[in-house]
Amino acid sequence: MSRIGKKPITVPKGVTVTVGENNFVTVKGPKGTLSQQLHPEVIIGQEDGTITVDRPSDGKLHKALHGLTRTLVNNMVVGVTDGWARNLEINGVGYRAAMEGKTLVLNLGFSHQVRLDPPADVQYVVGERKSANDPLPLSVRGIDKQVVGEEASRIRGLRPPEPYKGKGIKYAEETIRRKAGKAGKAK
Repeated sequence: MSRIGKKPITVPKGVTVTVGENNFVTVKGPKGTLSQQLHPEVIIGQEDGTITVDRPSDGKLHKALHGLTRTLVNNMVVGVTDGWARNLEINGVGYRAAMEGKTLVLNLGFSHQVRLDPPADVQYVVGERKSANDPLPLSVRGIDKQVVGEEASRIRGLRPPEPYKGKGIKYAEETIRRKAGKAGKAK
């Protein structure tokens, strides 16, 4: 049996979970509402503050969907209570980020500024550098884990980190494998 799939999901106070026809799950909480169509063959049960996910058989498809369905429902519950955040770091001389209203303005060494408008229910938070040599922190926050991850990936893709000087946008927990530069002429 799936180790993840058999764990029950505890629903915190202030969160309502509705399982509709064909496993259309809607989760309402203090930060917003999320809804998602899950596979109709997986059995989603509710009883006094917990949600359980069961599979109808031990077939390969049902085993694969068991843990996936439990994780998707849990991500929705966590999203509407605490929210999700993906932290990025901007490294490089002259690389900057600033907010103009809800629009993120990035200077990434191009001949132009890059302006990004956030999708619905997503916000950008730009921190401050602690010193001149530290990276600039940037955070993407929202209630839908998938949208937050995709948006962080889109921002990172604008200027991925390069291996020689480490310039670019990287995830905060990511480590860049550095390469040696030119070896120079032998004398």
